[in-house]
Amino acid sequence: MDTGRFRSLLDNPGPFASVYFDDSHDTHDAEAQLDLKWRALREQLEQQGADKSVTDEIEHAVKDLRAPVGRSGRAVVASASGVVLNEHLLRPTAGTVVRVSDLPYLVPLVELGFDGGDYLLVEVDHAGADISTRIGGAARSETVDGTGYPVHKASGAETAGYGDPQLRTDEAARKNIRAVADRVEQLVDETAVETVFVVGEVRSRSDLLAALPERVRDRTVTLGVGARHSGHSADEVQRAIQAEFLKKRLSVIDDAAERFTAEIGRNSGLAAEGLGAVCSALRQGAVDTMIIGEIDDATVVADEGLTTVAPNADVLSEQGAAPAKTLRADEALPLLAISVGASLVRTDERIAPADGIGAVLRYAPTLH
Repeated sequence: MDTGRFRSLLDNPGPFASVYFDDSHDTHDAEAQLDLKWRALREQLEQQGADKSVTDEIEHAVKDLRAPVGRSGRAVVASASGVVLNEHLLRPTAGTVVRVSDLPYLVPLVELGFDGGDYLLVEVDHAGADISTRIGGAARSETVDGTGYPVHKASGAETAGYGDPQLRTDEAARKNIRAVADRVEQLVDETAVETVFVVGEVRSRSDLLAALPERVRDRTVTLGVGARHSGHSADEVQRAIQAEFLKKRLSVIDDAAERFTAEIGRNSGLAAEGLGAVCSALRQGAVDTMIIGEIDDATVVADEGLTTVAPNADVLSEQGAAPAKTLRADEALPLLAISVGASLVRTDERIAPADGIGAVLRYAPTLH
C-alpha cells in the first residue's frame, strides 16, 4: 500500500483513537444496527480513556459518512485535533478493534483499505458518457453529451442522394467517443488518479480504449457489468470495482513475497526480518517495503521524538539515544515506515518473517 495519504498522521498530536468495525449496509435495519454498534464503540473508547471531544468527533464520522454498498468495514482514526481518517474497508475486520494509544493503529487499513482508491468511472456508449470521479472519498459526477448525431442508422430506406447512412452514423459515433476520450484524459491529468474503470457494451468500450492515449489506456480497466442506461445497478458496479482493487492488492502481496523470499534466500542484504534488523533498517532509511505479519503484542523502545527505534533499551542506548517510550511494535513500525516513504504490505500465509515483521530494502545497510 502506498503510504502517501497517511503522512498527515506524522503531524498530528496524540493520543490517537483507532476504531475498526463491521459497517455493512445489507439489512433492512442497518441504521438501527449502526446505532447499537456505536454505543458499544463509545463505551470501549470511554473505558480506554478517550477524551470526550475525540469521542464526539468519532461519532460524527461514524454517522455522517455515506452508507456503504452491501457488506463493508469501517476505519476511523482520530487524534487530539480531530478525525484524521474515515474510510470504508473492502470487508469488515475479523472482530471490532478499539484502541486508544500514543500512536495510530494502521494494520487493518493496510490489510483491508482501498489502496489507490481514487478513480474515474466512465459509463460510455456511442452517444456520450457518464463520468464519476472519486477522490479522497468525495464523489462527483458529470455527463459528456457528444455532438455527433445520429449514432443509430434509421431502419427505413434512405432517400437517394443523401449519402450512405452507415458512414454518417459511424462518423457521429467516432466524434462522440473522441469527446469522451478528451474529457477522460483531461480528468486524469487534473486528478492524477491511477485507475480508470470503463463500463459499457463491448464495442463502445473498445472504441473508447482505442481513442485514449497510451498513458491513460495503461491505467484503464474494463468492467463487464452491463451497458450504459441498461439498468444495471450501482451495487453491481461497486462490487466489480472492489473486486479489481482486491485483485490489485493480491498482486502487490505476491510481488513483495517474491522479492523478500528471493533476497533472503540469496543473503543479498536487500531484505531484513525480525525486530532488530527491521528497526536498524528503519533508522538508516533503507526500507522500501515493510511486510507486516503477526507481530502480536511485541514492543519497541524509542527516543522522545520517535526518531530512533530499537527492539530494547540497550540497543537504543548503543545508538546514542535515550530510551523515553515503550510502544507497541504494530503501531510504531508502520508509522516509522511512513516517515521514510516506505510502502506497507500486510502479508498472508505466503511468508512468515521472524517476529512477524520483515522488509524489502532500497540498499544494503549496516545491520546491527
